[in-house]
Amino acid sequence: MRKTAISAAAILALSLMLSACSGAATDTSSSESAAPESSETETEMMHEEVTGTFEGAGEHSVEGTVTVSDIEIVLSGYSSDEGPDLNIYLTNGNDEDAVAAGMQIDSVVFDEASQTFTFDAMDISGYDTVVIYCDKVKAIFGSASLS
Repeated sequence: MRKTAISAAAILALSLMLSACSGAATDTSSSESAAPESSETETEMMHEEVTGTFEGAGEHSVEGTVTVSDIEIVLSGYSSDEGPDLNIYLTNGNDEDAVAAGMQIDSVVFDEASQTFTFDAMDISGYDTVVIYCDKVKAIFGSASLS
């Protein structure tokens, strides 16, 4: 009987120690609740924006502004010459080679002043220009340098 009492006391003591540890774990999770604030800051930092103003290329006219973030491209006050297959690209530069190496985003409407193109989050820091390009006739209509 004495062994049973000692065993019961040992189990009780172990239970108390474990519950004390679980209380400490709860306190740790409380300090972890501060972590989302830092990840919110990281998220906000990821959504930094760069902007640019369009200029036409050659005989083509493109006007308006562009705002680029890691989740969207927004055109404001936009207009361009009409083209059969106009697309918007993120590039490094505003020549044919830059378009070929760049990222095609979507087709763009030549006479719609406000347009928004959304995409999965991506690193836009590797691009410095937005180009309006006619894929059908292989012509750059205009571009905007981003800053």
